[in-house]
This record gives sequence, C-alpha cells and structure tokens, in this order.
Amino acid sequence: MARSMWKGAIAFGLVNIPIELYGAVRDHRPKFRLLHAKDEAPVKYERVCQTEGKPVAWEDLVKGYEYAKGQFVVLTKDDFKTAALEKTKTIDILDFVDPKEIDERYFETPYYLQPGKGSERAYALLREAIRESGRIGIAKIILRDAQHLAAVEALGDALVLTMMRFADELADLEDFTFPHKAEIRPAELKMAQQLIANLTSKWDPGKYTDEYKENLMRVINAKVKGRRPKLQEMETTPQGAEVVDLMARLRASLEGRKTPAGGRATARKGTASKGKKPGRSGRRVA
Repeated sequence: MARSMWKGAIAFGLVNIPIELYGAVRDHRPKFRLLHAKDEAPVKYERVCQTEGKPVAWEDLVKGYEYAKGQFVVLTKDDFKTAALEKTKTIDILDFVDPKEIDERYFETPYYLQPGKGSERAYALLREAIRESGRIGIAKIILRDAQHLAAVEALGDALVLTMMRFADELADLEDFTFPHKAEIRPAELKMAQQLIANLTSKWDPGKYTDEYKENLMRVINAKVKGRRPKLQEMETTPQGAEVVDLMARLRASLEGRKTPAGGRATARKGTASKGKKPGRSGRRVA
C-alpha cells in the first residue's frame, strides 16, 4: 500500500471528515541518468554560483524572485508562511457546481481521497450525496506551501480530488488567431463528418498503449542481455508536407477505413476497464 502524501480533512459547512491523500496516477516510463561516456560513471549535478564559479552547498541557498532583469528580492521561510496566512490541513469545499459548466482545460492531476480511521461512514455519506446531486465540489487546499483550486467528485467507491487551474492560469483564446467557420465548404464538412463516423467507437482506455515506451523497454532489455531487440511496429498516420487538396485527403482517408466489400472497417478490440464510471462530461477521471 502506498504511503499517503497528505493527511487532513474535507470541510464544508460545519462538516469535517478526516481523509488521506494518495496519488491516482502512476508513471511507468523508464527513468534515465546522465553518465560519463568515457567510463559510464553517473554524473552529479552541482549548484554553481554564476559570480564565483564555485559550487554552493544546500544550506547556503535561498529563494529569490527576479522582479527586474538581474534584480532579485530574497524570500525566507517566514515570508512564505506569512503569504500562506494559515497552513490549514483541510480541503475546504466552497461550492457545488454542475460539472458540465466547467471547461476541461481547468482540470489537472487526480488524487484519491481515502477516509481516515473512524470516518468511513461520514465519507460514504458525502460520496453518495455528491453522486446523487450530479454535482462536484469546488474546493481550496494548501499543499506543499501553495494554495490550489480543486474538484471533489465521486468515482465508484472513491472520492477523487482533481487539482484545477485558477482562471488567470489559462491563456486567453483572444490572444490567438483561429479560422472562422465561414471558411468551411459544406461538402468538405460532410466528408469530414463521415470520416469521424467511421472512426467512432466506445471509449476503451485499455486499447491505447504507449508503444514507444514498450519498444524502449525492449531495447533496454535486449542490450542488457546482449541481444538484438524485437520491436513492434508503431501505428502511425501518413505525414504529408502540405495538404494541397483537402477533399482528396478526406476521400482517401474514408477509402482507407473501408473493407474490400465496401463496408466500414471493424473497430479494434480492447479490454474495457471494469468498475470505472464516466466522470465529468462523460470523461474518466483516472
């Protein structure tokens, strides 16, 4: 069992439910270290002062904010504590909102909330109340000396806390240039819709795998054993330098999805995840 990364309580109104916070995602990608090519010895990182050109010990480091080019103001631990006002150990739910009203760009990393000792009944009660309401809680939590916006929602038997971005963290769409709908020809739109229909299938996360990671591990294992790796071909889409005729490309894509008999191509099979229900707007949380 993994160790909890944070212990506190969910708080809303006068209700306080002890919980423990656990990571809900796992990084299975291989980790690498930098080595000296000459003797394959690991290379250590050094913190070098740009003025003296000498390494700096950890105890001699401070945090500084660059308010102008080359001008810094140093912040102490007390400064960070002052800014935090009070390092609470609670997930304070401020509102319950309709998840369909939230832009998906606001959501970041999910975590599992496990009930603390003796709080199982209250935990289950809150979970079912949230589920039946069809809403999610919007909360604030202080984690690693920083305040975060977060969503609390029910998923199966669990309560899931998903870190969110604050509004000012999202780049404004008005800062970018996008094509207008008027530039689309009806025939092109119809053919693109047909291609989407041919590629439509049920959501099955098990059929999407990291083929590059799997091949990389095959290369690593083969090198350890002194053998040649047996690699699998990765599924790719043809890459063109420039789309000259969009209709021709769409038509070719449609033809490529059809069987010799003229019917639609059969969707690839995969193992569906069990015990997972759709989260906000039908997307899975973890």
